[in-house]
Amino acid sequence: MCGIYGSTILYNESEVTSKLKRTSFRGPDKLDFKYVNDKVVFGHNRLAIVDLDKRSNQPFTYKNIHIVFNGEIFNFKTLREDLIKLGFEFHTTSDTEVVCAAYLAYKEDCVRHFNGMFAFVIYDTETNTFFGARDRLGQKPFYYYHNGKDFEFASQISSIQLYNSNLTISEKSIGNYLAWGNIPDPNSIFNEVKKLKAGYTFKFSLNTGDFSTNQYWDIDYLGNNKFKGSYNEAVNELDDLLTDATSIRMFADVPVGVFLSGGIDSSLIAALAAKSSSNKIKTFSVKFDEKGFDESIYAKKVATHLQTEHHEIHCNSDEGIDLIHNFSKYYDEPFADSSAIPSMLLSKHTRKHVTVALSGDAGDENYIGYSRYQNNFGKRLFKLPLPLRSITGQALSTLPNYKMNVVGKALKLKDVETYYLNSLIGIDHDWFDKNSDVFDFPERKYLFHDKKDIYERMSNFDLKTYLNWDINTKVDRASMAFSLEARSPIMDYRAVEFANSLPSNFKMENGNQKRILKDILFKYVPEAYFNRPKAGFTMPFSEWFRDNLKDYVLEELSPSELKNIPLINQTEVTKRIQQHMDGSWNRYPLIWKLLVLKQWLNTNGKNYSIK
Repeated sequence: MCGIYGSTILYNESEVTSKLKRTSFRGPDKLDFKYVNDKVVFGHNRLAIVDLDKRSNQPFTYKNIHIVFNGEIFNFKTLREDLIKLGFEFHTTSDTEVVCAAYLAYKEDCVRHFNGMFAFVIYDTETNTFFGARDRLGQKPFYYYHNGKDFEFASQISSIQLYNSNLTISEKSIGNYLAWGNIPDPNSIFNEVKKLKAGYTFKFSLNTGDFSTNQYWDIDYLGNNKFKGSYNEAVNELDDLLTDATSIRMFADVPVGVFLSGGIDSSLIAALAAKSSSNKIKTFSVKFDEKGFDESIYAKKVATHLQTEHHEIHCNSDEGIDLIHNFSKYYDEPFADSSAIPSMLLSKHTRKHVTVALSGDAGDENYIGYSRYQNNFGKRLFKLPLPLRSITGQALSTLPNYKMNVVGKALKLKDVETYYLNSLIGIDHDWFDKNSDVFDFPERKYLFHDKKDIYERMSNFDLKTYLNWDINTKVDRASMAFSLEARSPIMDYRAVEFANSLPSNFKMENGNQKRILKDILFKYVPEAYFNRPKAGFTMPFSEWFRDNLKDYVLEELSPSELKNIPLINQTEVTKRIQQHMDGSWNRYPLIWKLLVLKQWLNTNGKNYSIK
C-alpha cells in the first residue's frame, strides 16, 4: 500500500518532493522519485508490506519498463510460478515485480490475471506509452490530469493540485457533492482532474498525447450467469471462496489484524481469519461513551469466542474534534460520510499494533444487507397508479406538517427506481439548488432494467456506486492517513461474481437479510450473539452538534458564513440547522456535509475560480 505519482510535466526536484511529501502518510517508509529519459518523472511513497528489502522500493524498473504501483496482488505467488514457467526471472519476492513480468507476458490483459486491489502505471520505453489500471471494485484511488498533451497522475488529488495553475473548481461537482456526499467517478472537485473508473485500464501515448480508457471487468448485472446448485451447495462453495479470500489476504511480511465491530460481516472475517491462522489473531473495535452508539460489547463477545487478542479503542469527543479539524488534509476533496471519523480513529490506534487490517466491507452490497432495501412504504406506494399518487401527493405537499410534505413529494415520483434514487439523497432536498441532473450518470443502468428483481438491482447499483464512491474512498483515506493497509476479503472479485450469480432468496428470505453470510458465520460463532437490530458504523455527531460542538457549528454555519457556500438555499439550510438544535429533527448529516465543504473551500476556494 502506497502513494503513487507521475507526470510528463517535468517539475523540478523540489516541486516533485513537495508533491510526494503532501501524501507521505500513505507511505512513510521510503519517498523516492526518478526522471526517465528526460520525458517522465515517477514518484512513490512506500508503505512496505511484502518484501521489506530496499530492492523492492519504487519507482521500480524491470527490463524496458518502469512502474509505480499502489496496492496488493493477492495471488502473486501463483502468478509468479506461472511466469517462471514462461521463462521470466525474478530478483525480489514482491508483487511489484510480478506485475511487471505479467505486463510483458500478457500486455493489457495482465489485469485479468490479478486478484487484488491496485492502481498502477507502467511506462513502456519501447512504445513510449503509459499503461495503467485500477482494480475491479475501486479499492485503490487513481486521479489524473490530461490536457491533450501532458499527463499527470497521483493517488490523491492534492499531489496534482500542487504547482498546477490550470485548475478550476467544478460547480457541477459541488452540486453532486451536496446531493451524494461525495463526487461520483469519473469526476473530481476540479474540472480538469478525473478519476479512472473502477475496473478500467488506460493508455497514454507520449508521442501523440492521445488518451483512452477500456473497461476490463464488470458485474453480470443482467443476470446471464446464474448459480444452478442448491442452497446448501452455495453455502459450502461461498464458505470455501471466502476462506481462501481471507487466507490470501493474511499474507504479509508485517503484522496483520482484523477490524471487528461485532456485526455479521466483520465477525465472519474474524472467524475465517482465526480459522486460517495457526497463531492467535489480533482484533480491534471502537468504544463510545454515548449510549446507543457503543457496540463494543458485541465485538468483545465474538472476540472471546474466537479467542483473539482483542483491543478496544476508546473514542471521546476531544479526539474526534481534532480529526474533524484536520479532515481535509487526508480527504483532500469534499467527502461527507461521517463514519470516516470513527474509521480514522480505529485506524490510528490499530496502527500501533499492526500494519495490515482485514475488514468486512461489501457484505451489505453483495448480500442485500442494507435496511433501506426493505422499505415497505416504497413497495406499497408504487402499486398505486401514478395519477392517484400525484393527486394525493399534491394535497399532502400543501399541508403545514413537515413529514407530510416529504411523503407528498415521494408520492409524485414516477416509479420505485426513481423513488430509490431520491431516497439515497433525501426526498426532501430543497435546501440545495441542483445546477444539473444529479442522477445523470451511466450507473443508472444497474437499477433501471427488468432482468433482475428490485432487490438485486438496488444491490447491484449500490455495488457500482455507493461502495466505490463512498465506502472505498472512506476506508482508503482513513486507513492510509495512519499508514495502515486495509484489505476486504468480501471484495475478492471471485466472491463478488459468485454472490451476483445467486438467486435473491439465498441472500434474503422472509426479511432475513444476508441469509447466506449468516449461515456461514453461524458455523463458527453462535447465532444468539447476533439477535439484535443491524447498526451502522456511526459516531454520536447528532449529540455532539447539540452539545460539545454546538458553538463550532453555529459559528461555522452562521448566516454570514453560509453565503460563502455555493448552490445552497441559505434560508432552508438555516431552518434545518435550527431543527437540529431544538431537537425536532436530526439534521447532523446535512450539518456535517456543509462543514466538510466549507473547510475545503476555506483552504482552496480563494486560489481557484468556480466554473
